[in-house]
Amino acid sequence: MTKFGFSQSVRRVEDPRLLKGMGRYTDDIAPPGQAVGYVLRSPHAHARITAIDSAAARAMPGVLAVLTGADLKAAGLGEIPCEVPMKNRDGSDRAEAPRLALATDTVRHVGDPVAFIVAETHAQAKDAAEAVVVEYAILPSATDLATAEKGPPVWPAAPNNVVFDWEAGDKALADRLFKDAAHVSRVNVVNNRIVVSSMEARAALAEFDKATGRFTLHTNTQGSWLVRGLIANKVFHLPEEAFRVITPDVGGGFGMKLFLYAEHVLVCFAARLVGRPVKWASERTEAFLADTHGRDNITLGEIALDKDHKFLALRTRNVANMGAYLSTFAPFIPTLAGSKVLASVYGFQAVHAHVIGMFTNTVPVDAYRGAGRPESNYLVERLIDQAARDLKLDRAELRRRNMVSPAQMPWKTAMGATYDSGDFATVLDAALAKMDWKGFEARRKASAAKGRQRGIGMSYYLEATGGAPSERAEIRFAEDGGVDVLVGTQSTGQGHETAYVMLTHERLGIPMEKIRVLQGDSDAVPSGGGTGGARSLYSEGQAIFATAASVVEKGKNAAADVLEAAVADIEFTPGAGRFAVAGTDRAVGILELASEMRRRGSGQLDAAEEAEIKAHTFPNGCHMAEVEVDPETGMVDILRYIVVDDVGHALNPLIVRGQVQGGVAQGIGQAVLERTAYDPESGQLVSGSFMDYALPRADDLPDIEVELIEIPCATNPLGVKGAGEAGAVGSPPAVINAIVDALVPAGVRHVDMPATPETLWRSIQAAKAA
Repeated sequence: MTKFGFSQSVRRVEDPRLLKGMGRYTDDIAPPGQAVGYVLRSPHAHARITAIDSAAARAMPGVLAVLTGADLKAAGLGEIPCEVPMKNRDGSDRAEAPRLALATDTVRHVGDPVAFIVAETHAQAKDAAEAVVVEYAILPSATDLATAEKGPPVWPAAPNNVVFDWEAGDKALADRLFKDAAHVSRVNVVNNRIVVSSMEARAALAEFDKATGRFTLHTNTQGSWLVRGLIANKVFHLPEEAFRVITPDVGGGFGMKLFLYAEHVLVCFAARLVGRPVKWASERTEAFLADTHGRDNITLGEIALDKDHKFLALRTRNVANMGAYLSTFAPFIPTLAGSKVLASVYGFQAVHAHVIGMFTNTVPVDAYRGAGRPESNYLVERLIDQAARDLKLDRAELRRRNMVSPAQMPWKTAMGATYDSGDFATVLDAALAKMDWKGFEARRKASAAKGRQRGIGMSYYLEATGGAPSERAEIRFAEDGGVDVLVGTQSTGQGHETAYVMLTHERLGIPMEKIRVLQGDSDAVPSGGGTGGARSLYSEGQAIFATAASVVEKGKNAAADVLEAAVADIEFTPGAGRFAVAGTDRAVGILELASEMRRRGSGQLDAAEEAEIKAHTFPNGCHMAEVEVDPETGMVDILRYIVVDDVGHALNPLIVRGQVQGGVAQGIGQAVLERTAYDPESGQLVSGSFMDYALPRADDLPDIEVELIEIPCATNPLGVKGAGEAGAVGSPPAVINAIVDALVPAGVRHVDMPATPETLWRSIQAAKAA
């Protein structure tokens, strides 16, 4: 029997299966008679479709169907919805961007789906796509966020390409505090567009049962239930029971796999039309054009301080790119999600956020690891560094002076969030000690002697988790002696199975090797909130705790019957997994009891509960980076990177550290490597493959040292705060602050992401010329 308690670094139980090639991903599934779909996409950023001739393609070998937007429209299919209504500052509604799964009269970005070809093989479908003749009247395009307001209209009903003009916070108080401030610092920052690049590309496989009128959709999502609800209710206008959505193993999601996509609709429609299973699987270059992108903001930030260098107020004006269409949650990300953490760990009296969403002729933008919170933290931490430099203050001391203290908890921020716990100064001091911040100047001199410019940077981040307001779990005692735990979240590689096995083992004493976690099947699990916003452990954990409690109550009644005792005399010992009659040696193990009850046919121990998630959590921590810049080439070497995190109770520190390290890797990629570039004339995505889009490689990354300081969350029984997004939130400002610190002696005061060698070299040369 394997026994582990909380806070132990248990190796992931799912890894042997995955490492041995026994994982089952969407593209691995191939039912008999499967046909293959291929999406013909627009080669233009903006154009009217004047004609589509698919006759030659339909006549090609192996072709079963060629679908266009007209076919979907004739069938009465609905639009792919955006689920976030929003009011502008003047009370009017945000702009709309209606889209079917295939364009009908206008394409609005390179990669916009135009036709769907179904054939016996992928090669036949791809060949047929080349025979579809689409005539376009090319229109001017707007692909640059900075100039989109004055660019060609993406949607006629959206003047100046504005999707929404939104604000939050106390503008009057913020303006008054700024007027009376002793000092104001400002920065204008670019949060660069990111191509998500999950290891497993998106895929979808649909089957239609004519007898029952039901669809079965296998697809790699971050929660089957959202996709089922949207595709049934909004697109096909059918009850949700008409769709079974199954999410198998998923190889990375990072927010991008949350959403309903055109391809989900197309394979379902095609499967019903041709009477066979239809699969679509994205090619890698296609993913650059078809998956939602992340970030893409330009933000002006201002911070007001009093004469004692206490933070008074924060003002922001953020221009956020929505792309050509509104993805499922797109307007929520820079507004309600991002603004929630603008006050961060500091005692601002007022914060005012002004966010303008813009249409451009680019791939739609939606949630990417952190979803609005990394953008806000980046702005605040760059702004504080600028204020410290303006005032000639120590960067760490300025932060410490303005941090909310543990004695002030629970703390209600200027943006209305209530922090339940945290000891920010203690975490900061631990990071300073770990990094040897005081000894840095000696290291700077050593680098200077070698002709290198060395810098050190920090960021203190605060994340606000989020997601569905409830979560469900079910525990079933199977006939084979195993125990199935059915969950409403969806692992995309985080280690959920291990965490849930540990929780179930801790509550019921069942050997870990006997516990199986089942997820992703909307028929087997009737509801679920899916995975996003770092919610899974504290949300699903509460549901597992509630369900385990119900199992114990049922078990006490069953044990009283089997052991011939009163229910009040039955005690359960979780560590042993045994029910016993108090004061006697009469006892029965929980698995033995479940088997006996099954044999008797007199009731099971199975239970299901739905937990209400009354509060979300606020992970936080301090990131520090030390870098060297070669002034002759602009090359950056990240010499050391440390994180001190408060993620609350760390159920499995091994998994937590892995999650943080992965997030840091993505943040470093954004900070120094990943540039998404559109040609301003043609609107083409010129960084449309890994030949031109630089993901971080192993030799681009330092060892990422992670230390955990556990300050338990007070709003859930596990004491956990969420760790899935933390690494990606704190890392970009830490790296950029370090690079700026390295270049200040050369006269460079500001650097935007990505800080590529060319960008830094040009900045150094411009500073010399000035």
